Amino acid sequence: MKSTRSKHDIQSDLADEVAAFLTHGGNISQVERGKSGLSPDKPWINPFKTSEGEKALSRTPLPDVVAAIDARKQSKKKPLVKHRKPKKTWIFDDFGEPVRWVWSEESTS
Repeated sequence: MKSTRSKHDIQSDLADEVAAFLTHGGNISQVERGKSGLSPDKPWINPFKTSEGEKALSRTPLPDVVAAIDARKQSKKKPLVKHRKPKKTWIFDDFGEPVRWVWSEESTS
């Protein structure tokens, strides 16, 4: 089973990587607190657009196509058939006393 690394191990590994970066000629520039990497002119760039000059494509209304699709959906629907549970009914003798009960299914015709 793989053992989990402690926070101290992760911090020491990160410190070693930074030291190796600096010894190989790397440079770390200090940025003042609260500074953002985003430009104030363009605070957010839409990732879905390929260029700045690109305009949003106009949408083509298709109400007749949507109506045809909905009509096909309605024609495919089958009427719901209710399955009724069997009903408990008593069988009485000639004097009106209950003899036994039976389960009877009512037909839905």
